[in-house]
Amino acid sequence: MSIKRQIFYSFHFDNDVFRVQQIRNIGFIEGNQPVTANRWEEIKRAGTKEIEKWIDDNMKGKTCVVVLVGEDTANRPWVRHEITKAWKDGKGVLGIYVHNIKCARTVRENPFSSGKCSKGQNPFETFKLGDESLSSIVKCYNPSSSDAYNDIKNNIDKWIEDAINTRKRYA
Repeated sequence: MSIKRQIFYSFHFDNDVFRVQQIRNIGFIEGNQPVTANRWEEIKRAGTKEIEKWIDDNMKGKTCVVVLVGEDTANRPWVRHEITKAWKDGKGVLGIYVHNIKCARTVRENPFSSGKCSKGQNPFETFKLGDESLSSIVKCYNPSSSDAYNDIKNNIDKWIEDAINTRKRYA
């Protein structure tokens, strides 16, 4: 029996929220409550300090940050902030590519679409720990293109435990 971990999900809201909802529904882990689109817009309008406060409040008590990597995730400033904060706070950190998870909104908008997106850049490549890239320490998993959802479902708890153990080695 695995331990239920408290997880913070980091992702590009506008592009990947529907993919992220599917991963949240897996049920092996407990994550921060999803913010609604309206609430996120409200937080953003309040400015940088309010966004930082929301991130701080929602990361409290979490053991791991899972970066769900879509097409444009690596360049999102708040994702970069969340990765930096997680590492500084000693939390496990990992990435999971979500480009092969189908997005219902994409299919609705274009019924001929597969619902998938292009694979994004590894967000850990631009972070440095001394001379090392964070991507040489933090794993970014690329689930099976034929069944990404079940690959994530069958492995996410192990990936999280590995990330927590890896972070402990760099404490």
